[in-house]
Amino acid sequence: MQVSVVRLRSRTLWTKGANFSNFRIPSRTLPIPYVKRLFLVYQDLGNWSSQYYNAKGCSLVSSVVGFMAYDASNLVKNITRLELNTMGQPVSVQFPGLRTRARTKCAAFGANGEVYFSGVSEGCVCYGGNEGHFSIVVKPERRKRVTDLLVGGFVVGFVLVLAAGFVGGVVVRVLKGKRIDQMERYAEEGVVLGTMWIGNSKMHCATVTRTHPVLEDASYA
Repeated sequence: MQVSVVRLRSRTLWTKGANFSNFRIPSRTLPIPYVKRLFLVYQDLGNWSSQYYNAKGCSLVSSVVGFMAYDASNLVKNITRLELNTMGQPVSVQFPGLRTRARTKCAAFGANGEVYFSGVSEGCVCYGGNEGHFSIVVKPERRKRVTDLLVGGFVVGFVLVLAAGFVGGVVVRVLKGKRIDQMERYAEEGVVLGTMWIGNSKMHCATVTRTHPVLEDASYA
């Protein structure tokens, strides 16, 4: 863990801003409440970063760094915490030596434990609206969601296969029942039909029985 202190006048902060460590405070910045002199306390938590700050399931890929402003006009009585009014301009912090990736995000940690994510700018720079603590984090891949989709697809496919098999079995049983009923009806009627071809058409025909002639007078035979 590293701590450094910068002392400057409010007039200097207004005209020139401040550059210290990896932070840059823009010009036209005023302390709230206004004081003539102030301290800027810089912190680099190093290996202690994860002990003090949690990025809501994300992994820290850099140290948590930050700064706080204090009233330097009267240190004998008390130390008063200050806020900075940057007139809408961002405070920037650079993380040198890091490579950004698709899932890399800037994380700004609030005083009440809230975390604000934003994109990483070129040069591995993050921006904030005021003093505070910052870090570079990586959001985890959604492996669980992919696994859930695969399991869900397998279950749906298995159900569809079972449904198709059941419907096919019902259809086969219905057709088989109709065929048996038709055969039983033909058997009860005692009709045996043959088939014959006439041209290109196949037609049913009855069996031909020829009656032999009987002579009335055998003398003619």
